[in-house]
Order: sequence, then structure tokens, then C-alpha cells
Amino acid sequence: MHAPLFIDVAGLSLTHIDIARLKNPLVGGVILFSRNWKNREQLTQLCLSIKSIREDLIISVDHEGGRVQRFKSDGFTVLPSMASLGDIWMRPDKKNDPVGQGPMLASNTATACGFVLGAELRACGVDLSFTPVLDLNYGVSSVIGDRAFHSDPRVVGILAKAVMHGLLQSGMANCGKHFPGHGFVKADSHTDIPIDNRSLNTILKTDAAPYGWLSSSLASVMPAHIVYPKVDLNPAGFSSVWLNDILRNRLGFNGAVFSDDLSMAGARVVQGRQLSFTQAALMALNAGCDLVLLCNQSLGDGKAIDELLSGLTTAMKTGQWHPSAISEERRQSLLPTTTAFDWDSLMVSAPYMQALETIQVV
Repeated sequence: MHAPLFIDVAGLSLTHIDIARLKNPLVGGVILFSRNWKNREQLTQLCLSIKSIREDLIISVDHEGGRVQRFKSDGFTVLPSMASLGDIWMRPDKKNDPVGQGPMLASNTATACGFVLGAELRACGVDLSFTPVLDLNYGVSSVIGDRAFHSDPRVVGILAKAVMHGLLQSGMANCGKHFPGHGFVKADSHTDIPIDNRSLNTILKTDAAPYGWLSSSLASVMPAHIVYPKVDLNPAGFSSVWLNDILRNRLGFNGAVFSDDLSMAGARVVQGRQLSFTQAALMALNAGCDLVLLCNQSLGDGKAIDELLSGLTTAMKTGQWHPSAISEERRQSLLPTTTAFDWDSLMVSAPYMQALETIQVV
């Protein structure tokens, strides 16, 4: 059964309502937030509770380092921003160093960051972090800013691959975001509908370039809630042109595609029309998304989650949406396949201690 929906839970432990929702076969994962965190013991127990309902549920989180890191205390390493890795890359060469070690040092540090990030999360039961950010830093987007490695797509591609290598060492998959690029627009898609008027050729040569270069390494991709009108009037996450024609066919990506959060203000307005949660989810799935995120809707009455589950069930029965075996394979491929260290064992493991030492150069 294709389980496309990722939802959130309200608090530090599961409620009876949370449990009932997670048992729904259309739910494929959970996304955690800072409100779901008190300490490592509590987080570990929450993850165990989720897995006790269904072992195949993917527990995910936005945990990139820098200002987007949900868990920062009780032993979790405070990770540097990705821009700081780009800064290491650009360190000026010393007079007695004609080769220059900035790029190599930055790549090694990026791998260490990816390993520490993934290993600490996995030690508490989290399966997937939505990272790395592949957006370019043009200096105009406050929502991206220092979450981006660099303004040069070549630097972004290499450092992102290094982070992904570290994640892989920890047994965690990855998610490149926000395809084809969020860094050029000033507006924040959490509150607005950003418009990027550049041509397809320009975007492919710049912002989208890392997706092609990393097509064999990326496990999943999250498109931007941005309209690129010279390519398609629909936002990228609702566009078969972007997801199928360009991302899959032209750039060669074959992993899972997540929608960005459908609860965002800019996420459900398409060509001037306000969509319901169900309409938005169906549009994303039918455009080429394998999985859809609906965040922060468990707070209060959680009506949006229940309406979406009901709406997808009806759409499946009426033929408006056809569950995809390939999409389900892609979802399950994001689950870790190796055994994670428990926290105490991780703390004294040689790879982890070496990675921590490497990060100290930031």
C-alpha cells in the first residue's frame, strides 16, 4: 500500500489521536519539531512509541545545522551553518601553500558534519533529516541565507555530496532541497507566493545544476513552493514539467520526491485559486510527488489531517488518485538499513570522536 502522507504529532508523547492517525495505511511518516523535544531520553521514547505502531513509519526532522536544528541540548552537537563550510572553502591561500587547502578542508569538514548529524539523530531513533540545502546564496533570501553553502553551484554540489557521504556513513538517507532553487527570490514561501522570472536555461545552468550533478547520490528531493512562470504557471511542487520532464527525465533523478509543507501559506494557491489540503495533496501527487508533507496540523483539533486522510481515501476510491507501487518503493528506500549506535556507544566510537574533532575547525 502506498503511504504518501507525512504528518506531525502534537507533543512530547503520543496521544490516542496520534496513534489512531499513525495506524492509517496512508500515513508513511512523521515529521518532528522542537516542541517534540525535551531531552534525549524523551525523544528516544517517542521514536520507540512511533515504531511500535508500525516499524515502516519514517521518523523525519528538519535538522540541517546552523539556525535550522531542532535538537540542540542534552548532548546534541550544535552544528555549524552550511555557509560556514563555504567560508572554509574560500579561505585565502597561505603564501607558502601554492595549492590551497580550503576546498579539501571544507569537504572533509562537511563529511564530518553529515556523520555527526546523522549518527546523533539515529542514536535517538530518527530515520531521516531533510538535508542538505542545495539552494544558492544570492544574498537576497532571508529564509535561505546561511542555510546555503555558497553562491557557486559547483561549490554547493561538492559540499552537499560531502555532507551526504557523512550521512551515508551514519546509515541515513538524504533530501536535497528546494528544487530547482529558492535562493534567487526574496519572498518567503511560508507566507507568500514567490515568483522567479528567470528562464529555464538560466536556472538549469545555475540553481538546478547540483541536482543533475548529484542525481546518482540524492535519495530524495523536495521542490520549492515557487512559481517559475517562464517554465510553468504551477509552483514546482505541483508541476509535472518540473518534476517529471526536468527533474526525472532531463536531470536523471530517480529517488523519492517530497512536497514541501502543504500547510504553508504559499503552498495552496495555484494560479490564483486557493486549494484545500486534499486538492493540494492530489495536485502534488498527480504532478509527480511520491510523498506529501502536512506540518503543524496536529495542534488544536487536527482537523486538517483528518480531512486530508478522508480526502485521499475518497480520491483513491473514485480514481482521482492511484497509489503507486514505485512511489512506495521510493519511500521505503529512505528507511535506514543498518543498525544504529545507541547513544553511549556512539559517544566513544572512533569515527564519531574523529568527526567531532574535525568539526572544530569551523
